[in-house]
Amino acid sequence: MEISAALVKELRERTGSGLMECKQTLVETQGDIDAAIELMRKSGMAKADKKAGRVAAEGVIVLSLSEDAKKGALVEVNCETDFVARGDDFIAFVNGVTEKVLQEQPEDLDTLLKMPFSTEDTKPINTVRQELVAKIGENINVRRFITCTTQDGIIGGYLHGTRIGVLVELKKPDSELAKDIAMHIAASRPIAVSEQDVPAEVLEREKEIYSAQAAESGKPADIIEKMVNGRLRKYVAEITLQGQPFVKDTDISVGKLLKDAGNEVKSFYRFEVGEGIEKKDENFAEEVMAQVRGA
Repeated sequence: MEISAALVKELRERTGSGLMECKQTLVETQGDIDAAIELMRKSGMAKADKKAGRVAAEGVIVLSLSEDAKKGALVEVNCETDFVARGDDFIAFVNGVTEKVLQEQPEDLDTLLKMPFSTEDTKPINTVRQELVAKIGENINVRRFITCTTQDGIIGGYLHGTRIGVLVELKKPDSELAKDIAMHIAASRPIAVSEQDVPAEVLEREKEIYSAQAAESGKPADIIEKMVNGRLRKYVAEITLQGQPFVKDTDISVGKLLKDAGNEVKSFYRFEVGEGIEKKDENFAEEVMAQVRGA
């Protein structure tokens, strides 16, 4: 049967697929556009599965706060290239996922991926993700998210571009202080609020290292102990939020800043795109040729 250009155009707009692929599928389904969409979704899922093993270490961090600043969400979604991370389709998907996280506060990633994407698009988030993989041609993963809520305090946040995001919970409402603290965390990478929050195994490991180094000095045991304790105190100041010099005024510590403001940080979370993902060291020219060949 004859397939009209208008029908091909409609299918292309609804699926984001190529002209020839749309026309061929409409021929196979004898012009039934709904059947064509279903058939293309099935083939799209296969393409998505084929790409699932490829490393996705680029992407974006997105932050969302409720209007009353009592809830916050931080989400990382990964793709393979920075080019795709800047695309409208990818950004729309990420924003939709982030709003779902903020509103529904899912328990874990599996629960999130099974939720409907939106009130308009009721397909599960994972299905929408797979369709986007088929359309864009890159592996895309919703990697992680965190939510934060408070009753009497405030949730603040800061995004450094799209690659670093921070959520901060303050005990008392102070939006400017929350933003300043979040900016500091983005820049200085503390691993805990205070010494009491540093994992014991981390402190013990550092103490062993410092002890071994100090022992080589040949000094008496009591001097070595003082040397180790001094280095340990310095290390704790470097890795804890309260001990670090405040980035906007390095003459005071963050702990002093909070004390002067009569406030405290209850918790914080920092995401950076791709941290912890093992990236493949590939030849760029070979990668381009592989894509040209349809690999």
